[in-house]
Amino acid sequence: MRFYPMRVTFRHANRISDASRRRRALQTVLRRPSAGFSSFVIQQLFLDLGTPPPATFDNFIVGPNREAAQTLAGLPAELSAGTARDRGIYLWGTAGSGRTHLMEALCHAIGPSARYLRPNSPLAAFTFDDASTVYCVDDCDHLSPTQQIAAFNLFNETRARPHCAFVAAGAQPPVDMPLREDLRTRLGWGLVFHIVGLDDNGKKQALQNAARERGLQLASDVPAYLLTHFERDMSSLMALLDRLDRFSMEQKRAVTLPLLRQMLTHTDPGASDGKN
Repeated sequence: MRFYPMRVTFRHANRISDASRRRRALQTVLRRPSAGFSSFVIQQLFLDLGTPPPATFDNFIVGPNREAAQTLAGLPAELSAGTARDRGIYLWGTAGSGRTHLMEALCHAIGPSARYLRPNSPLAAFTFDDASTVYCVDDCDHLSPTQQIAAFNLFNETRARPHCAFVAAGAQPPVDMPLREDLRTRLGWGLVFHIVGLDDNGKKQALQNAARERGLQLASDVPAYLLTHFERDMSSLMALLDRLDRFSMEQKRAVTLPLLRQMLTHTDPGASDGKN
């Protein structure tokens, strides 16, 4: 189920169409090695295919997180209209639950005036700027002491401006976060959403959707095999899908279970799957 059930936006459909055209172009090049295509052209086509689609609300599998997804998806229009009531939002959930996807989707929807921050962001990036309207701070539980002070000040700056919003995320609810007391309480002032990870059916659908966005078709038994034999968090599964995508192009074959097993043997002859 996509964010808007039974609806694919024109922009989303065009992105899928573009990926399919790039895949067909690379297939044509690989079928005709004598056609004189330079290695640079072939490498560029591989790089284009290897770039994961951006996180958007269209390609977010909602699962039990509909309220959080709807709130964030509606935020850009509300900020523009000056009608946003909840401009402080906190998302918490385990790694791979989808909280980072939602924050990246919000930044994608806002555009250049959004700023996405993480613990590895420079301290200067936490400084308020009038050109930025939305600040998304991910992995708050790993912010340094100086970053926590900067995030606290940033929260206050955005709260004072009706056209700005502060969205944060972490692995725990605000009350349990190992943060400065002033920042921890601020994170709990607004809306707090528990982001719940997908069940197996949702993960299978997410893999199929991600494959389609790459112009790739998975055999029906591939997602189930991935869930049974590999790390089950979505980050690991998507990374494996990227590898499988490239390998299928190199081998000029459809993505089937035999191809997946061949890839594993090709990349790690001593491994039969990704679990210990």
